[in-house]
Amino acid sequence: MYRFVCVAIFATLFSGSAFADDRALIMHQRQEMSDALTGGDVAVWDKYVDPGFIFAEEDDSYKGKAEALKEVRPLPKGLGGSIHVELLSYHEDGDVAVALFRQVETENYFAQTIHANYLTLTTWRKRADGWKEIAEQVLAEKTDPPAITLPPEQLTQYAGTYRLKGSEAVYTVAIADGKLIATRNGRKPVTWNAEASDVFFASGDPRIRDIFQRDAQGHVTGFVERRESWDIVWEKIG
Repeated sequence: MYRFVCVAIFATLFSGSAFADDRALIMHQRQEMSDALTGGDVAVWDKYVDPGFIFAEEDDSYKGKAEALKEVRPLPKGLGGSIHVELLSYHEDGDVAVALFRQVETENYFAQTIHANYLTLTTWRKRADGWKEIAEQVLAEKTDPPAITLPPEQLTQYAGTYRLKGSEAVYTVAIADGKLIATRNGRKPVTWNAEASDVFFASGDPRIRDIFQRDAQGHVTGFVERRESWDIVWEKIG
C-alpha cells in the first residue's frame, strides 16, 4: 500500500510539473511568434504553426498556414514597435491545449505612438516535435474614443424626448454638469460623452454611437443609435 501511494504521489507531482512546463513553453512560443511579427521573422511562425493551421483575423478574414505566413514580413520604413504577451487563461486536455492571450501592442507610427490590445485565442496540439499551433482567433479590444467638451448652447439643442420609430420605447435626454444624461424607459441614466459635434458615446460601450439628425434649418429631429453599420432610428417628440 505504501509503495502504491508513493507511486500515485509521484505521478501526480510529475503530471503537475509537466502541465506547468507545457504552459510555460506555449507562453514562450507565443511571445516568440509575437516578436516575429514586428521583426518579420517568418521562420518562427513556420516552426510553431501546424500545417493544418486555421487563422481567423480581426479584419473578418480567415486563412490557412501558407496565407498566414505571407503576412509575416518586416514592417515598412517609419513603423516599429513591440508586442507584450499576457497569458489570461490556459487549459490542457491530453495532447491538446487552449491558451487565451492578450497581446499588448505599442506601435511607433512615423514618430507617433499608438496602443492596441488584442484578445488572441489559440489552440495547440502536441506533436512528436513539440507543441504546434493548430488554430488562432484574434479580436481587437475596443476602447472608448477621446471625449470633447461642447458649449452649453449646443447641448441644449439635444435635450428632449425621443421615441423609437415604430415602438413605444422612449429616451429622455437631459443636461447635467455639462453633459448629456440619457434615460430609456426609466432605466438607469447613462452619460453620453461627445466624440464630435452631434456624435456621442457611452463609456464602456464603444461599439455604439448616438448620432443626432437635423433638418434643413439645423433643428434636431432625432438621433440614430448606430451599432456598427446598422442604424436604429429615434424621433424627437418633445
